[in-house]
Amino acid sequence: MPQRSSTADADARIPAGHPFAAHLRRVAAVEAAQPHRPWTPEDGPLPSLYLSHGGGPLPFQDPQWLDPLHDWARSLPKPKAILVVSAHWESAPLSVSATRPSDLVYDFGGFDPLYHSFRYDTPDAGELARQVVRLMPDTEQVHQHARRGLDHGAWVPLKIMYLAADVPVLQLSLPTEDPDALLALGERLRPLREEGVLVVGSGHMTHGLPFLTREMFTGNVVPGWSADFDAWAVDALARGDVAELARYRTAAPGMPYAHPTVEHFTPLFVTLGAATDPTAPVLTTLEGYGVGLSRRSFQAA
Repeated sequence: MPQRSSTADADARIPAGHPFAAHLRRVAAVEAAQPHRPWTPEDGPLPSLYLSHGGGPLPFQDPQWLDPLHDWARSLPKPKAILVVSAHWESAPLSVSATRPSDLVYDFGGFDPLYHSFRYDTPDAGELARQVVRLMPDTEQVHQHARRGLDHGAWVPLKIMYLAADVPVLQLSLPTEDPDALLALGERLRPLREEGVLVVGSGHMTHGLPFLTREMFTGNVVPGWSADFDAWAVDALARGDVAELARYRTAAPGMPYAHPTVEHFTPLFVTLGAATDPTAPVLTTLEGYGVGLSRRSFQAA
C-alpha cells in the first residue's frame, strides 16, 4: 500500500463538517470517476493565468471559491509543474523559493488556528528552478532560497485546484512594480508553457483592504471604487489594450482605493507577458465579488 502523504494526513484531520472537507470528498469522487489527464506535448502550450487568490484562508470556507477554482483546474490538462508569481513576495533581485521547502508560509492572522495545520507538500521543483534560471539573461542573477516555502497567494488557491499536491510548485518573486519590466519577465517565462508548465500571476483584481466596511464584510456590499475598477479592467482586457492597463495608476477609475498598494494588480502583467499574444482577449474564469472585492480571474492563451 502506498504511503500516505503529510498533506493527506493533515487533510484527514479537518473536521468533517468544514466546507473544505466537503470539497475534498467531492474532488475524490470526481478523480475516482475520471482521473485528471496529464499534459502532453500534443496539447500545445498551457495558458498563463491571473488568479485572484482571496483573503488569507477564506477561500477554503466558501463554495464560490472552491468549486470554480477546482473546475478551472480540471478544464486544463494537469500541468507538469507550476510557477507562481505572488503579490505576497516582493523581492529584488529576482528570487525563487526553495525547491522542496519543509514548511508553508502562513502569512495571515486572525483566522482559525486550524489553517496553520494545513499542509501542501508538493514534489521537488528543482528542474523547474533550473529552467527558470536558464531563461533569465546572463546579467540577471536569480537568488535561490534554501528554506522559503509557498506563501498563501500560491498554496491556498493551488491546494483547492490541485488537491493531491502531486505537481511541483515553485515561486518566483515579484521584483518590481513596473508594468513594462513585468511584461518582459513574463515574456522570458513564455517558453515554459510549451513544456507543460502553468505560469500563474497571483493577486486580486481589487484589493482595497483599508477601505473595507462592516457592510462589505457582512453583506458583500460592492463599493463603487471596486466595481468601477473591475469594469475598466474588463474593457481593457477585452480590447487587448495592454498600454491602457499599464496606465492603471492614472487611467483606472477607483484608484487609489481599489489598489492603495499595487502588488495585487501587477502580477497581471507577468500573466500577459507570458501569453502568446498579450493583446488577445482573455478568457474570464472567475468573477463576482467577495467582501466587496473583485475576484476576477482569467487565462490568456
